[in-house]
Amino acid sequence: MQKLHLNEVSHVSLLTHPEQQEAITLESAATLFFTDFEQVEPQVIDAATSADLARLLMLKAHVKLKLVVDQDNQFLGVISLDDISAQNITVHTGKEMKRENILVADLMTPKHKIKAFDFNEIKRSNIENIIHALKDSGLQHCLVVDSDTQKIRGVFSASDISRKLGLPINIQQTSNFYKVFSSIAS
Repeated sequence: MQKLHLNEVSHVSLLTHPEQQEAITLESAATLFFTDFEQVEPQVIDAATSADLARLLMLKAHVKLKLVVDQDNQFLGVISLDDISAQNITVHTGKEMKRENILVADLMTPKHKIKAFDFNEIKRSNIENIIHALKDSGLQHCLVVDSDTQKIRGVFSASDISRKLGLPINIQQTSNFYKVFSSIAS
């Protein structure tokens, strides 16, 4: 066995970043921009986790969205930092619930209310199409489903796309009235 030596890092100030192979533009393949769960482990949280703990964990990890799973690791929905904001937690405490009893499951968006891109469709799309779809739907994040395997394949994040393109992407979230009206209409 080789003995490894630990070195001082006090003189190191910079981070290494991936080299860009080719220029990324709005015409670039959409698949360059999504978090592919075949390459990166998905960010998950158990539905039985307290909302306060979930918020703390997400803030510490700088994560804005997590997939919610049950004890058998089955997909139940998603939770965003907005969903578990202090304000949302407080609203639920006003409903005769103690703050410490509010769980991720109480605040998450359940899977029956989630729309997703099909992986086969995004393989033929450019990132500009994805941006327009996110803007049209008012979504900061959108899941990608592989219809061949019936699995969640990945996720698009407007902030990740913006960072990679070096362009601001302003997505206006749909109002609560629009969300309620849409659910009644469908």
